[in-house]
Amino acid sequence: MSWLEEKLGDFSLAFFSPCILGTHHEKGAHTFWSVVNRLPLSSNAVLCWKFCHVFHKLLRDGHPNVLKDSVRYKSELNDMSRMWGHLSEGYGQLCSIYLKLLRTKMEFHTKNPRFPGNLQMSDRQLDETGENDVNNFFQLTVEMFDYLECELNLFQTVFNSLDMSRSVSVTAAGQCRLAPLIQVILDCSHLYDYTVKLLFKLHSCLPADTLQGHRDRFLEQFKKLKDLFYRSSNLQYFKRLIQIPQLPENPPNFLRASALSEHISPVVVIPVEASSPDSEPIMELVDMETSSQQSLPENKFDDIFGSSFSNDPFNFNSQNGMNKDDKDQLIEQLHREISNLKEELKNFKAESHRLVMQLKGRISELEAELAEQQHLKQQALDESDFLRTELDELKKRHEDTEKAQRSLTEIERKAQATEQRYVKLKEKYSELVQNHADLLRKNAEVTKQVTVARQVQGDAEREKKELEDSFQQLSKQAQRKMQEQAEVLETLKRELMASKQEIQSLRSTIEYSTQSEAEQSTQLAGLRQERDALSETVAQHDQQRAALQAEVEQLKATLETEKESSGKTLEELRCRLGEKERNAQDLQQQLLDKQFALLQCAVGEAEQMVQDALNRLDDPVHISCTSSADYLLSRSVAALKCAEQLEEARSQYLADRSDVSTLLSSVALFAHLTGDTILQASATSHMAPMEPADLLLEACRQCGSEALHYLGTLKDAASLESADCTAIRNCLSRIATIGEELRPKGLDIKQDELGDLVDKEMAATAAAIETAAARIEDMLSKSRAGDTGVKLEVNERILGSCTDLMQAIQDLVLASKDLQREIVESGRGAASPKEFYARNSRWTEGLISASKAVGWGATVMVDAADLVVQGKGKFEELMVCSHEIAASTAQLVAASKVKADKDSANLSKLQVASRAVNQATAGVVASTKSGKSQIEEKADRMDFSAMTLTQIKRQEMDSQVRVLELESQLQKERQRLGELRKKHYELAGVAEGWDENGADLAP
Repeated sequence: MSWLEEKLGDFSLAFFSPCILGTHHEKGAHTFWSVVNRLPLSSNAVLCWKFCHVFHKLLRDGHPNVLKDSVRYKSELNDMSRMWGHLSEGYGQLCSIYLKLLRTKMEFHTKNPRFPGNLQMSDRQLDETGENDVNNFFQLTVEMFDYLECELNLFQTVFNSLDMSRSVSVTAAGQCRLAPLIQVILDCSHLYDYTVKLLFKLHSCLPADTLQGHRDRFLEQFKKLKDLFYRSSNLQYFKRLIQIPQLPENPPNFLRASALSEHISPVVVIPVEASSPDSEPIMELVDMETSSQQSLPENKFDDIFGSSFSNDPFNFNSQNGMNKDDKDQLIEQLHREISNLKEELKNFKAESHRLVMQLKGRISELEAELAEQQHLKQQALDESDFLRTELDELKKRHEDTEKAQRSLTEIERKAQATEQRYVKLKEKYSELVQNHADLLRKNAEVTKQVTVARQVQGDAEREKKELEDSFQQLSKQAQRKMQEQAEVLETLKRELMASKQEIQSLRSTIEYSTQSEAEQSTQLAGLRQERDALSETVAQHDQQRAALQAEVEQLKATLETEKESSGKTLEELRCRLGEKERNAQDLQQQLLDKQFALLQCAVGEAEQMVQDALNRLDDPVHISCTSSADYLLSRSVAALKCAEQLEEARSQYLADRSDVSTLLSSVALFAHLTGDTILQASATSHMAPMEPADLLLEACRQCGSEALHYLGTLKDAASLESADCTAIRNCLSRIATIGEELRPKGLDIKQDELGDLVDKEMAATAAAIETAAARIEDMLSKSRAGDTGVKLEVNERILGSCTDLMQAIQDLVLASKDLQREIVESGRGAASPKEFYARNSRWTEGLISASKAVGWGATVMVDAADLVVQGKGKFEELMVCSHEIAASTAQLVAASKVKADKDSANLSKLQVASRAVNQATAGVVASTKSGKSQIEEKADRMDFSAMTLTQIKRQEMDSQVRVLELESQLQKERQRLGELRKKHYELAGVAEGWDENGADLAP
């Protein structure tokens, strides 16, 4: 076999076909691997390169079991790849990369068994591989990137190993290296197509930032693949064997979903007549030395893979030691060629059959797609008819919606203005907070400087104390030295006096001796000698005394010098200490000045906030703002508490002016709450009666002026101590009193009575519903006794639907009680139910209001039904009552749901009961409309046979007049209904504690 020789060259199609058919015949690759295992692949690089080519071809086009039979040899291929990777020249590096690619291909197909070896799949099959899981598609894309990376690595390595300056594609060595790239090109075209489709699918499910790494990796591989396809298409070798597609200039834009329709799948075309340009008779490569090597596996290989090559390619039967003449050899050669042709014919038939089956499958898919498109077309036509009908209805409603749009535009304009004002207030508040933070930082810096100054002052005092101690020690030492010198001087004086006394005694002795001079002449000479010695001694003593006196004088001079230097040092230290004390006092004064400047800035900002609130009182845009008296009361109480805190902070600042932080925060909060109270009071006055509104506005202005006056006194150091906020508290108390008077009477219920009132109202509602149901049964009995015909039929239908409605409302009330009981038990903790109702007073008042509305609606509906049955009422009243009851029950359901757990079983029962009420309400409306139409049809049958033309014309004019009058009345009634609903909404909002946007301000 030529692929087992060291001879360079590519493969002919005649070799691959028997190998591929052999794997299909055997349904595996056992025989193939039994032969490959005996080949010296680890010692012959060219042989290993050709083996990789054949194995790659079998993995693509061989039997599917080739992959299963080859997985067991994956570790051996891995070891062989590492071994060849140590060679950097020749076929060593190529074999290493090719073996790594084959191992990656086997791993990919093992993990993704739905992909065939040739990677040919339809879009539907590609979608099925992900099993509708985005994680599977994400992982599959990563594996395809790794697979394509190995393909491109082999592609690039082969090109780098070729000398492109020569026509390498026409040489045997060049063709040997380029031949496997045909399989690589086929794999790359499919992998690129599937990667693009999977990335578009991932971008439709995941955010773009998550897939940034995928896009970068795809862009890098796109550039490499485009360059390699372009370089390959220019080689003469590939032009006759394969038609290489060209990729687009720019990569697909995955961020635009419509770009998928612009993607064109690259298709690689292999001409049927294409064959290797240098195909030659395949020579035997394995020389069998003895006929004993022709064992059963070789014969089996010949039976399976055929003997399609001249000179017996596997050399299993030619080395039997027999010499044949030319004729026998020619006959055997002709037999082999005939068998080759038969195998090729069989291969072509199998290939054509496979192509026919593929085309039939494609035809079936196209027919299914055509049927689906026809079905979608029919659906589109039906939807078009339906949309035309809706378009006609929308044109009719267009005139009605124009007025609503104009009113909506006006509301949006007001909302935008309100939003702009809110943004401005928010910006001012943020600026004030920033200023406050800056002031606090400055305060901290100044405090730090004062601390440093105090430390310096402490150090100076310690140095002063140390110098005084050293001076006292020097003074004591000098005194001790003076005392010692004085003692020495006294000793010398005593010795001198003793010497004088001795001299005096000697003089007396001399005088005495003069009397006996003659007698004592000898003694006189001795005495003279003694006198001379004594004179010398006295002279010595005089010298010592003079030296001592000089030393004392020197000590006195030294002491005086030291006293002078110590005095100068002490004076210098006293000057430095005084200077530091003055600096500390200056720093302390600067700190106090800066803190007071901060206070003045904060007070200035507070004055601007209050002044802005006063200016808003006269703003025409502010007139449309409204608020509730309850919210005004909460704001005014908060402002009163803040005023008291501000007064306490002012007292603390007067007591200790080094700390201004508490006063700064109190000033900012006071200005905010005071301005908010003024604005809320003004907004509340827009909904209040005339007299309380005027009093409230007057109190607002007075409160603003008093606040400005008080803040002005805080800015002046002279008037800071005499500042008084009593007038402000009085104004705020007055605003709170007016707000208390404006609160609805419904809020005057004591909170400890709310729990009992809830139970009473729910019991009254249940009793009212039961009474209404009993009255309906009584009316039904009377109608059956006294009415007949159409009237009886109408009455039975209406009263029956009313009975169903009452039953549904009764079930809803019971479900609401159970849910309320559950809410109270889960939310009250250790408190009693009454305490829970009192703590949640807004919610409790909502329940009371809803219960009252349900009971009242049931009573009114029964009265309306009684009048309709008696023939005195209107059907419209009954329909309106049923709608009103549905609205009241919806309010009760909403009030019950607001604190319920979303997973509560009682909440589910309440929702089911609510839907039953809605269905029963619809039944009442439907039965009422049906009965009305029956009665009107019976009553409106008019006979015009006896009327003349003039009479008919007269009646027509009267009817037109009546129509105009009724239309005018209808318009007026609609306007009146709108005003009533608006007023009802406002009153209900105040009673429930809503703000001007309908939100509940209560906790």
